[in-house]
Amino acid sequence: MSAIERINYLALGEVKAPYVHAVKHGNTLYVSGLTAYGSAAQTGSVAEQAKVIFDQFQLIAEAENKTLSALLKVTLFITSFEDIDALRQVLFHYYGDHLPASSLVQVSALFSPDLKIEIEAVMAL
Repeated sequence: MSAIERINYLALGEVKAPYVHAVKHGNTLYVSGLTAYGSAAQTGSVAEQAKVIFDQFQLIAEAENKTLSALLKVTLFITSFEDIDALRQVLFHYYGDHLPASSLVQVSALFSPDLKIEIEAVMAL
């Protein structure tokens, strides 16, 4: 059995809840749900928040000597489908030609009322 490594990335800041930023098992990295909480985009649109989240995924990918092309699967939790077209534009920008498998789920709320989106991911290493 492969070792399990629990990782917090300094560039993402201190985790203040009972989880880690990611868990590495074999050649797969499971990334916890990320949000724009604490950023300037926290009160912004779903597209602005998604950009902050994907910048965080980029930091994780770089720390693992990868790019966002290593994304295998993303799950997006959104509070409203109202701005879905703007969100899709952000996703196409960050994915480029490397589209991951994806799920999109509407939720009634996230842990802060300002948040409109949370995204978790699985990345190949």
